[in-house]
Amino acid sequence: MNVFILNAGSSSIKYQLIRMPSEDVVCQGIVERIGENDAILKYKTDKVSLEDIIEIKNHKDGLKMVANLLMDKQNGVIKNTSDITVVGHRVVHGGNTFSDTTLITDEVKAKIKELSKLAPLHNPANLQGIVLAEQIFTEAKQVAIFDTAFHQTLPIIARKYAIPNKLFDEHGIQTYGFHGTSHKYVSEEANAFLRKENSKIITIHLGNGCSITAVDNGKSVDTSLGFTPGNGLIMGTRSGDIDHSLIFYLVDTLGYTMEHVNKMLLKESGMIGLTGYSDLRDIEREANNGNADCQLALEMNTYRIKKYIGAYVAVMNGLDAIVFTAGIGENSNTIRKMVCSNMDFLGIQLDIEKNNIRPKKLEEINTNTSKVKIFIIPTNEELEIAKQAHVLLKKTN
Repeated sequence: MNVFILNAGSSSIKYQLIRMPSEDVVCQGIVERIGENDAILKYKTDKVSLEDIIEIKNHKDGLKMVANLLMDKQNGVIKNTSDITVVGHRVVHGGNTFSDTTLITDEVKAKIKELSKLAPLHNPANLQGIVLAEQIFTEAKQVAIFDTAFHQTLPIIARKYAIPNKLFDEHGIQTYGFHGTSHKYVSEEANAFLRKENSKIITIHLGNGCSITAVDNGKSVDTSLGFTPGNGLIMGTRSGDIDHSLIFYLVDTLGYTMEHVNKMLLKESGMIGLTGYSDLRDIEREANNGNADCQLALEMNTYRIKKYIGAYVAVMNGLDAIVFTAGIGENSNTIRKMVCSNMDFLGIQLDIEKNNIRPKKLEEINTNTSKVKIFIIPTNEELEIAKQAHVLLKKTN
């Protein structure tokens, strides 16, 4: 079974073709800077690696180019689009409606559109990817995998906000959690390594968007992102946790509009608000060159992560392992070192030499005497999506 994984962002399309159940990655790539004259199209198989800088006006043109590469006589991996059995789509927000992998229907698309108000940076692009894939891969089943699904196991004490009950009962205002596909994948990898019943794991997904999750015996029991993907840890452009009264102060006292405040908290805050840079590589470079703003931002960022680790250890009444994953979590030895420093009381001891590794698979980077395992696990959301799509198709056929 050929499973084509599609992750459509606001200006990008990330894709993989995975053959199931063997889990062989047939090809992978990304289309970046969609809408620009210098868009980037990348395509890679085990035989060829291509990269082109061209004008790509919109997502439709970008996905057509990808499909043409898949079917290219010289470098392609399929004969025609009918060779794709299923297209698996990453969708960020599923609300309370979707707790599992779901075959896409008109009703499902309508609900994804409705939920766009809760994830305005993500759901519209995800939905666009679905619509375009239906037009190009006309014979394939279309399947949605929701970032919120893994967190449906949150207990009520972690899901519910201390606001009037009717807002929860009538409008579903609660903690939903995000990055669930990533947290599920890496926690399962850690569990397989630990071979321990009733494991207690904290998974830390650090990229431009960031989240941290307490996983007790394979289930998400608390997570940092809530009603929308805006709170919790400090992110590339998002503020994470703030005092909500600040919003009213900005509007009522300083004269900001609600639209400006919303844009500020989502696109102008976090690391870019603190430093002028959103890319952590730039921030680390400037911090090493003595930039005080960048140094402080790194300290604030990792301090916030440490606070959540302490809270989740208390929630689970123990800790067997912490997992660093995603772009920053996998590649920044600086962030990992700062997070794990002065954590001896919790039994977290980092091996400085092992921390310098650039992982391609699960790596253990704690000292031999550390009571808590410290893992770097490269996330593979595409493989997790392929697994779930494959299981669903087997059930429905």
